[in-house]
Amino acid sequence: MEREALEGALLERIPEEQARRLMEAKVGVAGLGGLGSHIAVMLARCFVGRLVLADFDRVELTNLNRQAYGLSHLGKKKTEAIREILAQINPCIQVETFDLKVTEKNAAELFSGCAVVCEAFDRPGEKAMLVNALLAGCPETAVVAASGMAGWESTNLMRVERPMRRLYVAGDGKTDVEQGTALMAPRVMACAGIQANMAIRLLLGEAEP
Repeated sequence: MEREALEGALLERIPEEQARRLMEAKVGVAGLGGLGSHIAVMLARCFVGRLVLADFDRVELTNLNRQAYGLSHLGKKKTEAIREILAQINPCIQVETFDLKVTEKNAAELFSGCAVVCEAFDRPGEKAMLVNALLAGCPETAVVAASGMAGWESTNLMRVERPMRRLYVAGDGKTDVEQGTALMAPRVMACAGIQANMAIRLLLGEAEP
């Protein structure tokens, strides 16, 4: 597929000024599970020009109920699997992957230069670590985190809060797996969509949730 054809298809759906801003943007996704894999797919469909994706895990059978992977990806590193998926959607964007654990020490370097980073970790401690590391180490980067997407309550309870100038938090703020509530594809994907949409809004100059 020629890049011109893909860009032309995008410009049929999105005004040229906004499309160019997306194509020139760099966005990070930390974690490629239920949230991160779908966020990456949505950003690729929006023709975000450069994606920086990080995860150290492999695709397991239990992932298939809520993550973007299929049976053909079982056993593969999530960074490898997501590359395959994104290449089938938009081979013209630049995808940079890091098969490692994101830590307080490497987070700022991994996501240096990203206009937005979407946090997509499972554990509250890891979420807080990433947010703190990026807000301190990447002064020009906005962080879109998630809190509360488990179960099957109404997605109408989900929203985006802005507790700090460069921090946005998507979700319902309360339901998580530690409460014994299962992670289900519809709510996880809905939260991923809210995060991806907030990232797009920020890239297009819309700072309010």
